Amino acid sequence: MASHLLPKPTPQHSTATAGGMAEAGHARPRGLLRWLTTTNHKEIGTLYLLFSLTMFFIGGIFALVVRAELFQPGLQLVQPEFFNQMTTMHGLIMVFGAIMPAFVGLANWMVPLQIGAPDMALPRLNNFSFWLLPIGFTLLLSTLLMPGGGPNFGWTFYAPLSTIYAPPSTTFFILSIHIAGISSILGAINIIATILNLRAPGMRLMDMPLFVWTWLITAFLLIAVMPVLAGVVTMMLMDINFGTSFFNAAGGGDPVLFQHLFWFFGHPEVYIMILPAFGIVSAIIPTFARKRLFGYPSMVYATAAIALLSFLVWAHHMFLVGLPLVAEIFFMYTTMLIAVPTGVKIFNWIATLYRGSITFDPPMLFALAFVVQFTIGGFSGLMLAIAPADFQYHDTYFVVAHFHYVLVPGALFAILAGAYYWLPKWTGHYPNVKLSQWHFWLSVVGVNLTFFPMHFSGLAGMPRRIPDYALQFADFNMVSTLGSFMFGFSQLVFVLVVIKCVRGGEKAPAKAWEGAEDLEWSVPSPAPLHTFETPPTFKHQSH
Repeated sequence: MASHLLPKPTPQHSTATAGGMAEAGHARPRGLLRWLTTTNHKEIGTLYLLFSLTMFFIGGIFALVVRAELFQPGLQLVQPEFFNQMTTMHGLIMVFGAIMPAFVGLANWMVPLQIGAPDMALPRLNNFSFWLLPIGFTLLLSTLLMPGGGPNFGWTFYAPLSTIYAPPSTTFFILSIHIAGISSILGAINIIATILNLRAPGMRLMDMPLFVWTWLITAFLLIAVMPVLAGVVTMMLMDINFGTSFFNAAGGGDPVLFQHLFWFFGHPEVYIMILPAFGIVSAIIPTFARKRLFGYPSMVYATAAIALLSFLVWAHHMFLVGLPLVAEIFFMYTTMLIAVPTGVKIFNWIATLYRGSITFDPPMLFALAFVVQFTIGGFSGLMLAIAPADFQYHDTYFVVAHFHYVLVPGALFAILAGAYYWLPKWTGHYPNVKLSQWHFWLSVVGVNLTFFPMHFSGLAGMPRRIPDYALQFADFNMVSTLGSFMFGFSQLVFVLVVIKCVRGGEKAPAKAWEGAEDLEWSVPSPAPLHTFETPPTFKHQSH
C-alpha cells in the first residue's frame, strides 16, 4: 500500500457532476445512450461490476441446480445431459463472466484514482472492450436453447469430448470464448498503457499501491495467455467443421495436445483471478490495522515471481495422462515452488496485523476471511502438487474443494471486500453495518458448509461431474447442498446493502476509513465524474 505517498493539495476535479455535464463543449447524452457511449472510467467500471454481479447470480443459479440434484443419491430433478450442461455453464460463467469482469471493473474504477490519472489511457477502447462482454455471454447463454442443448463437456472443454461428441451449439460457444478473450486482451492493453503512461508526476513504479502493481502484472499475464486460448478453440473449430484432426487420435491427432495447450492458458488464468485479490487485501489490511504494509517491495517481487512461475506448472493438471517421470518431477517441484512467494504474501499480511490497532469493519472481515480460507485452498493445492498423491485425488471432489476454496472464499471474498472498502468512495455513503455483518457471517458459514465436506467425499473417492453417486457419499453431499443454498441466497443481502448504499445512509467524507492513505481518498466522496484534471504531485518517502 502506498501510504508513503503524500499528495499536495491541488484542484483535483471539475465542478461538473455525473448528472449532466459538458464534455469538450458537447452535451452528454442521457439515459441508455449515455451508458452505451460512455468513455468515462468510473461509468465503465460500474458497468463491469453490474455485469459481473448479473453473471454471478446466473452462474449461481446453475450451481444450485447442480447441488439440488446432488442433495440425495438417485436422479432427482434433471436428466444427466442437462446436469452436464449446468456444470459446464456454471464454470464458464463464473470464471469468464463473474470473477474476471469484477476485477476489471475494480481496475477501471480504482487504478486511475490510485495513480492520479484523469481517466484510462484509451477511453474508446475501454467502452468497446466492455460491450463485447454482454454480446459474448448472451451468445453463450443462448446455446442452452439450441438443438442438442449447450456445452456439456465441462468448463475445461477437453477434446475429443468437445469436438467429436459435442452438441452442434459448440461452434457458438467457441465464438463466445473468442469475443470474451478479445475483451480481456483489449482491457489488459488499456490497463498497462494507463499505469505506465498516466501516473501522477513524482510517482515511481515502486510508489504505486499494491492493487495497481497486481493489475499491471495480471494484464501482462492476460496478453500472454489469452491468444493461447484463442488458438486452442480455433483448432477445435477446425476439427469440428473443417475435417482436421488436431485432437482426434483416429486422424493422427493427440487429445493430450489439447490438455497441454488448454492448461498453458489455464494455470496462468488461475493467477489472473487471484493476483488482483492480493492487491485488494494488501490495501485493506494496512488500513484497518492502521499500519503501513509490511514488506512492500517483497510483495511486489513475490507477485512477479508468482506470475513467472505460473507459466512453468501447467502439467500438474495432467499427472494422469502418462507424462514421463522426469516431467512429473519437474512439474511437481515447480508447483511446490509457487508456495514460496505466496507464503511471503501471507506472512507479510500477518506481520502487518501484528500489534496493529485493528478494527473489524466489513471490508476487514472479508479480507481476514480471505487470508484464512485462501490459505486452506493453498494447502490443498500443495497436496495436489505431489504427483503420486494426485493419482488418488485427480478428478475427485477433493479437487473441486481445492479450487473453490481458492476462487470463492479467495477471489470472490476479495472482490466483496473491495466493494465494501470502496463503496463509500463510489456512492458517498457507508454500507449498512448490520446488513454487512449478516452478509459476512452467512457467507462464511455457507461457503464452508458447501466446500469443506467436499474434501472428505473426494478423499473417499467421489468423482467430479456426476449426477448420481453411491450411498456412502450421501451425508457429505446433503451438507454441501444445504450450505450452497445458504451461501447463494445470502448474496441477496449484499445486493440489498448496495441498493441501500446507493440510495442513502451515513455520509462518507473524502477519507472514509481512518487508516486509509492511498490517493483515491484525497478526492471527494462520491468521486466526481472527472478527477485529477490537474495531476497531483507526490513527495516521495523511502519504504
